[in-house]
Parts: sequence; C-alpha cells; structure tokens
Amino acid sequence: MSLFRDDGVVLRTQKLGEADRIITLLTRQHGRVRAVARGVRRTKSKFGARLEPFSHVDVQFFSRGEELVGRHLALCTQVETINPYGSRIVDDYGRYTAATAMLETAERFTENEGEPAVQQYLLLIGALRTLAASEHAAPLVLDAFLLRSLSVNGYSPSFDDCAKCGLPGPNRFFSVQTGGSLCPDCRVPGSVVPSPETLELLGALLSGDWGTADAAEPRHAREGSGLVAAYLQWHLERGLRSLRHVDR
Repeated sequence: MSLFRDDGVVLRTQKLGEADRIITLLTRQHGRVRAVARGVRRTKSKFGARLEPFSHVDVQFFSRGEELVGRHLALCTQVETINPYGSRIVDDYGRYTAATAMLETAERFTENEGEPAVQQYLLLIGALRTLAASEHAAPLVLDAFLLRSLSVNGYSPSFDDCAKCGLPGPNRFFSVQTGGSLCPDCRVPGSVVPSPETLELLGALLSGDWGTADAAEPRHAREGSGLVAAYLQWHLERGLRSLRHVDR
C-alpha cells in the first residue's frame, strides 16, 4: 500500500457505479493517470466539484502497489484546488470548445499511462491559463497549443524553410505529409498554396509571437486552423472529435 501526491489537470471523468467516478488526469510527475474518486457524485461530497474537467488540482492517491499506475486503479483520497480554470471557461462557448480540444489532444499525446510528460503538462497548464484569462482569441490559443504539442512530441512543422532540403524561406507550398513548407523543387502531389500571411501567422503561433498573431486577419486565421487540423490528424492518424465543435 502506497500514498502518492501530485498536481495535475482533470482531462475527463466517467461514471462508476451509483456514486463514484473514474478520473483521468495529466499529472506533472506521473503523466496520465486514471483513479477512482469515491462518492463524488453525491451532493454532500467534499471534493466532487474539484474534480471536474479543466481543473488544476493537487491530488493525493492511494495505491495498492508500489507504483501509482498498475493492475488496479488508484484511489483519489484528497484533492485541493490550485486553479479552477473551468469556472472561467465553461461560461463561454468558444473557450469551452477550444479547451475541450486541448484536453483531448493532451490525452491522445500521453497514451502510455504512468509515463511522465512534463512538457505536455506545462503546455496544457499554460494554454488553459491563457484561455481562462481571455488574453487572446480562443482559436488562436488552441492552434498555438496544438502546434506546440506537435513540436514537443517530435512533429514540429516548418512554416518557412523547406522541410525537405532546408532551402531558406519563405516557401509557398505546404504539405502535411512532408512536414510543412516546401520549395518548388521539393513540391509533392497534394501540396497546397496557403497565403504568405497564413504561414507567417502559424510560425508566430509556434514561436509565441503574439503581437503578430493577434494582428492576423480572420481569413488567415481560419486558413491556418485548417492546416493545423490537417497536420494534427495526419500525425495522430485520426482526427479529434472535439475539433468539429470548435467555434472558428
């Protein structure tokens, strides 16, 4: 029998029995973790409201073995709220749908339970904090999060230099299959020709240049979102269900 303590973000919840829930969290030290929260669906539950999606919490787990992730699900025995991001996200459709896509992305990129994914965890915390504070348009925050998640998982796209030969950009052609921007000599079938402003916007989102990103025209932002969604789907091998509901 072991006790573990970690901070994490609630990714989703599932009903279990009459009053319990299975909580999926992305934690700082242990990556993705699933645990049972007893009695949290009862109205008198002490911490049921703290274990809702988007919540940043400090959790104590009780495990039957020496590892947090094993044959049996751990139990959530204590929960303290660090940041209630959900309270500032769920009241706005644009923020809510963008945040839902972020949670699904984080879960998809951390499929091996118990494997630390600190960069992905920190990206999610930063994105939820920015979204909850309404610092930038929700679709831009989502696309920045998706691009950086791809990058930290080894799929960083190029929006300037040629992804195949390295020819300095800007390069007009773009292919999700080959890693981004392409020069005329490396162009492959199926390449698209996005506007230069769209590629500049995507590069700004990836690098964190919010001055450039915030000044982008809506049509370039929409075109960029389409490229990001296609690039993400290619590398995840299937799309995100939540993306279809995002308010662009």
